[in-house]
Amino acid sequence: MKAVIAGKFYPPHLGHNYLIDAALAKCDHVDVLVVDNPAYHIPATRRQAWLQARHPRATIHIIPDIGKDDDSVAWAAHTMQFLGYKPDVVYSSEPYGITWAKYMNATHIMVDTKRLAVPISGTAVRSDLYGNWDYLSPQTKAGLATRIVVLGAESTGTTTLARDLATALNAPWVPEIGRPYTESIMTTKTAWKDDDFYAIGKLQQQYENEIAARSDGIVVCDTNATATELWQRRYMGKTTKEMKQIASCDKADLYIITGDEIPFVQDGLRDGEHIRHTMHRWFVARIKKSGAPYIVVHGTPKERLATAHNAALKIIEQTRIIQ
Repeated sequence: MKAVIAGKFYPPHLGHNYLIDAALAKCDHVDVLVVDNPAYHIPATRRQAWLQARHPRATIHIIPDIGKDDDSVAWAAHTMQFLGYKPDVVYSSEPYGITWAKYMNATHIMVDTKRLAVPISGTAVRSDLYGNWDYLSPQTKAGLATRIVVLGAESTGTTTLARDLATALNAPWVPEIGRPYTESIMTTKTAWKDDDFYAIGKLQQQYENEIAARSDGIVVCDTNATATELWQRRYMGKTTKEMKQIASCDKADLYIITGDEIPFVQDGLRDGEHIRHTMHRWFVARIKKSGAPYIVVHGTPKERLATAHNAALKIIEQTRIIQ
């Protein structure tokens, strides 16, 4: 038996997961249609990925929005043309599912229409993301968590600031994976290779996602793969297309770049004092090009923390609501 489910999944929440699991429990094949509309601020590809990760047995598609929410006849025709077959059953939690199923000559099964099993809606999540955080799957949490990323040139206080900011925000801190990786390179006299930077970038993103999935909606990151892109440029003389592709998967709601006015401190591994000011300019230029919000902090650790904390609180308040 083939089932179909459709929705905005904007964003996916545990009510959606409950609906899909209900269909998977009874049907041989379940197609889930994620409506793609350019007005939605969360791309359909991301919503699709979160649902696919949560429901590996389902087939998650992206279907173009036809702009006719109340036209069940049009949506029935659009659905069957898109799928290339007539579904046996429609699962939904909304009244529209009844008429949509009717015009596909399919059985309709209503699931938790009164929201008793899972008392949540997309509207509620969008109006207060953090207040409804517990109604999201780990996959959706990892994708939606607000990420404050601290980065900068060598010996500019990034780790100190990241730790202090995480404490001030009562949020988890994502350490820099590249540090132990660099130790393994430097202590064995092994030459850097492009593959090392790909590994560091991917590991950093994996670690970040794991912590974001277990967070309360906010994480502070000590660097990310975008910074790794610049370290590849520093050690290899160029940035490869593969590294840029990895870095493009970064999520950063606010970048905090540490100023390079403080003295360089040698810790036994650092070798970039001669290029530190140049790299600081690289960081500012690269983050500015990304289009993400950013600030550059200067001064004492206390002054830097105060500036970073104020900027982070503003971003957190902005990301509380999904437009």
